[in-house]
Amino acid sequence: MNENQFDFDSGYVRETLGSYTNRTFFWMFLGLLTTFGVAWFGARSGLVWQMLYSIPMIQIVLLVAQLAVVLVLSARVHKIQVGTAYTLFFAYSILTGVTFSAIFLAYDLGTVLLAFGMTALYFGGMALYGHFTKTDLSRMRPILMGGLICLIVFGLLSLFLPIGAFDRLLCLAGVGIFMAFTAYDTQKIKAFYNYYSGYPEMLEKASILAALELYLDFINLFLYLLRIFAKNRD
Repeated sequence: MNENQFDFDSGYVRETLGSYTNRTFFWMFLGLLTTFGVAWFGARSGLVWQMLYSIPMIQIVLLVAQLAVVLVLSARVHKIQVGTAYTLFFAYSILTGVTFSAIFLAYDLGTVLLAFGMTALYFGGMALYGHFTKTDLSRMRPILMGGLICLIVFGLLSLFLPIGAFDRLLCLAGVGIFMAFTAYDTQKIKAFYNYYSGYPEMLEKASILAALELYLDFINLFLYLLRIFAKNRD
């Protein structure tokens, strides 16, 4: 046995970095599968229309619930139980799926599949880069956070002001920012592994948190690409 994989203080065999990374992406994949499964069912069954017409301000309620789940999981990951972390992750996936039901109604299936395929391609490429690069991507964090704030601000302004052709530039910027976030968050898996490798419970919760961050990167990248492809077809 590799000595680096055994913790003599706690007496347990450590999970390898490769296995830990695979597990994190596996949870991310399950989250995406849950989201798109719920979205497809909501659109095909007509459930999304029933909710929109029967529950006042349902979209705002869903948005607040999603934000609450992310904040709780991110801010209290050190204190919550592992089971709670899993529950919050899949709760977020389901809530996002309910919101995404409208996508299958607003866009044709070909556009959705094209956006999903390109998202998987871009996401996969940047994830591989983040995993294998020797460059310290943590230095990108201030730039990425600044870009994210700008996206949020301009996204809110677009709800009240006609931005026209500027929307395409906003979408392209969103694609670039979340591709960079994908590489950054993938590399962060290694940081979590090195930092929490002596604490198996915390290591598992960090894996769920990393899976959520990568899940959000994929979802946002998909949404921006979907808007670009939909405008091209129009």
